[in-house]
Amino acid sequence: MQSSQRLTQATSFTRIFPVLIFNLALYLNIGLPMAAIPLFVSHELKFSAVIAGFAVSLQYIATFASRPSAGRRIDRRGPRTSVLRGLLVAGISGALLFIADVSSAAPWLALAVLAISRLALGWAESWGTTGVIAWNIHRLGAINTPFAISWNGVCSYGGIAVGAAVGLMLYHLPGAFGGLTTIGLLSLVMPLACWCLCKTYTPVRPERHENAAPSGFREVFKQVLPFGNVLITGSVGFSAVWSFMALAFAANSWAGTPVALLLFGLFFIGVRIFGSDQINRYGGFTVTLVSLIVEAVGMALIVLFYSPLAAMLGAALCGAGFSLIFPALGTLAVERAGPANRALAIGSFSLFQDLGIALSSPLLGLVIDGAGYRSIYLVAAVVAALGALLCHRLHRRLGNALG
Repeated sequence: MQSSQRLTQATSFTRIFPVLIFNLALYLNIGLPMAAIPLFVSHELKFSAVIAGFAVSLQYIATFASRPSAGRRIDRRGPRTSVLRGLLVAGISGALLFIADVSSAAPWLALAVLAISRLALGWAESWGTTGVIAWNIHRLGAINTPFAISWNGVCSYGGIAVGAAVGLMLYHLPGAFGGLTTIGLLSLVMPLACWCLCKTYTPVRPERHENAAPSGFREVFKQVLPFGNVLITGSVGFSAVWSFMALAFAANSWAGTPVALLLFGLFFIGVRIFGSDQINRYGGFTVTLVSLIVEAVGMALIVLFYSPLAAMLGAALCGAGFSLIFPALGTLAVERAGPANRALAIGSFSLFQDLGIALSSPLLGLVIDGAGYRSIYLVAAVVAALGALLCHRLHRRLGNALG
């Protein structure tokens, strides 16, 4: 099914949609508890903002740790098994969310179960979503990699945005249906239904390249390292919005948290859909540079005009800016690593986004404890601006080789 020619967007989408729905399901699972978990940990279990941030970041620690194994397995055995395992473990994570909620009378027990759920979801993300990307690049051909990565991101962050907004509404349901109860049950049923569908798909054999043998993880990691360092700087704004905006709204008695999160998602999706062609037109470095500047402006807007409206507009600009950073840099990273290492390169590059979120969430929690919620958006703005400078320097060093 691979193509060596550029395909129309309609043809490309038709080819990837059957697999793309698994990515959407996985990220809906990730989004459903994302904004609710800090509230649950802080308000129900009575732990600090640092612990709340750590509870969010645990998922990304697990994703970080399991990316290499996922990439190696896909390159050697094909992507379907990886996707199936990711969906199954995502369902287990949902069941654990339900158990954490019913255990809330014992805060440390509930926190421990929640931690296991987050770790399971992180593993599911790395194996499931890396498999989806590799599977769809196989279906489209390497020349259409930006399209495959971009639509993967539409489902990823669209799923997170929709899931988080729905998750907040479910969290505030009255009685026994509120908290993490309904979120956990939905997070159990949805991926298991997709697992049943995926079982009906024909397995895909791994690609063979006569002139190139797969490289080891260390070698591929070194190839993608420069791009990953830039990606980390764009992840801090994401953490500031998704890990703490619900708490910031609650602390200031503001209304409209779901609106802010939905605006992030809508602008993210809109830029991905209508702007992904800009990567081929202007190059990954230029698109990344502009994206980081937009993200920095969005975070600075929240700092300067600290209000519900500013938070909503800042979240929208952050979504627009963050949207193309991963596919723009990811396309460059995959190109540099070579076709025989495609899935391992995707997994290795994704490590940096996981690392950025895993580190920034608890660190931003420390900033909140010391200087308040407003300060974290200043930190995110400064880091994004530094990322733009780093991207410019990287372009000057590698631009001639990669475009």
